[in-house]
Amino acid sequence: MLIATLMMAGTTLLAQPPGYTAPDYDAADSWLCRPGREDACAIDLDTTIIEADGRMSVEAFQAAADPGVDCFYVYPTVSNDLTPNSDMVANDEENRVIAAQFARFGEVCQTYAPMYRQVTLTALRSMMAGEPVAADGVTAYLDVQTAFAHYMEHDNDGRPYVLIGHSQGARMLEQLVARVVDGQAIQTNMLSAMLIGYNIAVPPGEPVGGAFQAVPSCRSSDETGCFISYVSFRSDVPPPEASRFGKLPDPSVEVACTNPADLAGNADTPLQAYLATGGAFTSSVEAGPWVEGGAEVTTDFVRVPGLITGQCLNDEHGSYFAISVHGDPADPRTDDIVGDVVADGAILADWGLHLLDIGIAQRDLIDLVMSQAAAYDQ
Repeated sequence: MLIATLMMAGTTLLAQPPGYTAPDYDAADSWLCRPGREDACAIDLDTTIIEADGRMSVEAFQAAADPGVDCFYVYPTVSNDLTPNSDMVANDEENRVIAAQFARFGEVCQTYAPMYRQVTLTALRSMMAGEPVAADGVTAYLDVQTAFAHYMEHDNDGRPYVLIGHSQGARMLEQLVARVVDGQAIQTNMLSAMLIGYNIAVPPGEPVGGAFQAVPSCRSSDETGCFISYVSFRSDVPPPEASRFGKLPDPSVEVACTNPADLAGNADTPLQAYLATGGAFTSSVEAGPWVEGGAEVTTDFVRVPGLITGQCLNDEHGSYFAISVHGDPADPRTDDIVGDVVADGAILADWGLHLLDIGIAQRDLIDLVMSQAAAYDQ
């Protein structure tokens, strides 16, 4: 029944190869987040707002009691398991990325986040070092496909939904959208697919084509059935020549970039970021003091109004979300943010601000879900 739910005209589900056994998504432990229980999404997300003059206040977080929207999230490469593919046991790293990237969407939607046997950080580091490793991306995708089918059969009931993925998670969802959603009946109640921190191909200057044939890039906050995607780089450190993000080898397509804070106009727009107080959740240096001589920040997250802006650029460096940090040495607030990927003490320029892709505009993404939900209900 799970796969049969998604078997509709034109759907091209990836077949299960011999030896593949799907996880049991009836089991509670196969999900990091599900509605109505105490889990990785039921956490304290109160946030300290730090103004430029150093004044601080606390923004209380309140999950929605009965939201009319579902959010289905696939997390990025975070597993520290020593095997090429992870197991189905949630460790600290899976819970931390939920806190950084997804739990806050509980303000506007019911939260669903399956475990899946992802390609691990262990495998990624081996591959980056040029060492062959038997990581299995097919198993990772099939797990996500099975979890989504389970959600559709047991939970969705025709409700509007949002797909959210980052990095490896966005790659999994790109395949899912192309195989299961693109041009199909269930695209009708998809508010958007937020495929962030991964190169999604689009034809130059066109909203649709490339990765998808019927799902366009979002061009306004009240458009639904569309996708959001970008890869983040500091505006003064754009993608290098051999960058892994922001460039594609096929000259007929480019990397999609949709500015979630200004979908229609794409000005250099203030971004409403939620940043982890101690720094990005993995592979980053620690954050310094947020306010010089100020009181200690006691929440796990901060907001820094006016400090960060973003704009989609398409230039000789690639197609990317250019992030500018407007620090002022004359005020007591920090003048910079952390989130660059660091390995052996060196910043990896080809990764950009990958660790902050979602956090850098998280409030804008949440507000977008609100606007899309309102448009859907009209």
